[in-house]
Amino acid sequence: MTRSSVTQDDANPLPEALRLTPPSPLVDIGANLTHESFARDLDAVLARARHAGVDDMILTGTDLAHSEQAADLAQRHPGLYATAGLHPHMASHWNPELAAALQALQARPEVVAVGECGLDFNRNFSTPAEQEHAFEAQLALAAESGLPLFLHERDAGARMRDMLRHWRDAIGDAVVHCFTADRDTLHGYLDLDLHIGLTGWLCDERRGHHLRDLVADIPAARLMVETDCPYLLPRNLPAKLKGRRHEPALLPWIVREIAHWRGESEASLAASSTATARRFFRLDEEQ
Repeated sequence: MTRSSVTQDDANPLPEALRLTPPSPLVDIGANLTHESFARDLDAVLARARHAGVDDMILTGTDLAHSEQAADLAQRHPGLYATAGLHPHMASHWNPELAAALQALQARPEVVAVGECGLDFNRNFSTPAEQEHAFEAQLALAAESGLPLFLHERDAGARMRDMLRHWRDAIGDAVVHCFTADRDTLHGYLDLDLHIGLTGWLCDERRGHHLRDLVADIPAARLMVETDCPYLLPRNLPAKLKGRRHEPALLPWIVREIAHWRGESEASLAASSTATARRFFRLDEEQ
């Protein structure tokens, strides 16, 4: 992969204390790089990520506009890939025209998953019925395209499992990104042969401590890592970050925390999570 011509020192670098390089390259499976906070310095963000060993990034599409932006960025930058879908918060916007546009977008080679889609009964910006309708439609798109699914779930684990169980033979791989739920929900997903994405939530002692007892239950071949940046800045960083915007260059700190609570080395987790991500998103086929 071609690295950016922007050097780390030229790119408003992270403080020295926050520069951590993993033992082997990483894949950030969930980066919201179409967020407006990255508009002014995206090249520098990408350069920092690659200096930190994050060679591949999956850009999350949460609606049609952001999915198109993610795909366009992925087309322009080696090592970037995109998902395309509609987040449950926007499920009320689902209509036949949107479905057709997403279906066309999912046919582009740089789009490697359907989503972000799923259910969020925590805030219900769209009604549960609207969410289920949009999710069902995107399950159908995944079944038709053969692409893996990039899933979102909050406070809807039981219903999510019911819907996925109905579709399980028709769809391929699926990952529940930014997993934050309990043991029963985790094992329900694993029983459905789903993958699990872990973020800096685990690094937050205020709300992520329950995950520390769960992460060792996830088989290595089902575990992937992500920043979900610019959100979920890890709280295990040894120095403050100006502006407190999360970015892919900080993924090694998340890997360090997950490895600690899994009782394995950072090298082992880095290698296995990257191998799993590359297989899941079929990145070797995209080169």
